[in-house]
Amino acid sequence: MTVRTRFAPSPTGYLHVGGIRTALFAYLVAKQANGKFILRLEDTDKAREVAGSAEHLIASLKSLGLQYDEGPDIGGPFAPYKQSDKLDSYKAWAQKLIDAGKAYGDPYTSEEIQAFREKAQAEKRAFRYRDHRPENSPVWDGSQPLRFKSDPKSYSYHDEVWGDITTSPEVVDDFILIKSDGYPTYNFAHIVDDAEMQITHIIRGQEFISSMPNYLALYEALGLELPIFAHMPHIMNDQGNKKLGKRDGAKDVVDYIRDGYLPEALDSFIATMGWNDGTEQEVFTMQELIEKFSLSRVQRSGARFDEKRLLWVNGHFIRELPLDELYKRVEFFWPESAKNAQAAYKMQVLALAQERLKTLKDLPGITSYFFEEPTPDMSLIDDNKQLKKMSSDERSTLLQTVHQELAKLEDWSAENIQNYLNSLLEITGQKPGILFSLIRIVTTWAPFSPQLNDTLALLGKDRTLSRIEAAF
Repeated sequence: MTVRTRFAPSPTGYLHVGGIRTALFAYLVAKQANGKFILRLEDTDKAREVAGSAEHLIASLKSLGLQYDEGPDIGGPFAPYKQSDKLDSYKAWAQKLIDAGKAYGDPYTSEEIQAFREKAQAEKRAFRYRDHRPENSPVWDGSQPLRFKSDPKSYSYHDEVWGDITTSPEVVDDFILIKSDGYPTYNFAHIVDDAEMQITHIIRGQEFISSMPNYLALYEALGLELPIFAHMPHIMNDQGNKKLGKRDGAKDVVDYIRDGYLPEALDSFIATMGWNDGTEQEVFTMQELIEKFSLSRVQRSGARFDEKRLLWVNGHFIRELPLDELYKRVEFFWPESAKNAQAAYKMQVLALAQERLKTLKDLPGITSYFFEEPTPDMSLIDDNKQLKKMSSDERSTLLQTVHQELAKLEDWSAENIQNYLNSLLEITGQKPGILFSLIRIVTTWAPFSPQLNDTLALLGKDRTLSRIEAAF
């Protein structure tokens, strides 16, 4: 059997971490088995479709390296991969159900159905459409909804995450297969699509578990073999008390890329939300994920979205990148003042900054003072627990001594600078936390900077002394 997985989003908006995790898990299952990963666009709900969303979904997957083998923009043996392009196929499958007495035209208006629902609510019982199934339904001509004629019974199936599940007959109902606008519902179309595209694994969110009894009834009515099911638990907000939503940080995945997060960091972070390989390993390369991933190790409880952990993972991957590769990645993140700087100098700056970067977007804040004269920010001194205790005269006297001693240094190398800085501790009688912090602040006027001796060496002697003198 060739493993074939799919990611089937609706083009109704951007792709956030919940959707990406589903896509990533489907991708890993396929690649681990040398199978195929398919992208399918489920665009039958035209009222909710957002212009440009399909293109954005495709760009989101590709930005994370989740390259699909078949899809709407590249084709494949089971094209088309967009539901709105295959309406005739759904009608043909629907006709099979009609011919078998398993589907019928719905004669009721929406107002009549709402009245049935309100009556059930008043009588404190569950509303089921099959309780109102018409005795003589009209011949379906496409002008009214087509409904599945259910045969309520219990079903059993195995879920790779949740184990063996048995459903109740009470939850099976006559659901709509094709709407009056001619478009199929998700409940019908995805089963037809998966069958036609020979999908072997259905990986999706746990919200679909409640609909499984109806799906199983339809699989049976169509005579289809069941695929392998795996329903992913919810991703929870940072507090872990509700499903992650847009208000809780469920950003567009492309926004994370724009904010300087690496695709490989996002892949590793998202994969480990609700999954682990049974070891203490916390970060994974894509190749490691392909080798180690298994649906059986996906946890059943909701996975908490921890923004701080994502930042840590991203910093880890930034530090692991070879310098020349990192240089390529930061092309659009340099400060404007670095625009005309020599590549060799920028590479030196990046080598110093790499250890400090948590996102690529941090680059300007950490490096701008290498390319332009910084603007003094006295809050950096006023907010420093030790420096704020010194008077301005004390700081000025200390800086004059530093300037005088550093001016004597002829070999302006990082090693020599460090030796001189150490000797300054003896000359001034100051602690490193005071002396070195003050020098760092007045030469960079930045909240953070690389190691002081390396920073001063790259700034150069003249610029270093000039900035110290300006702060007297």
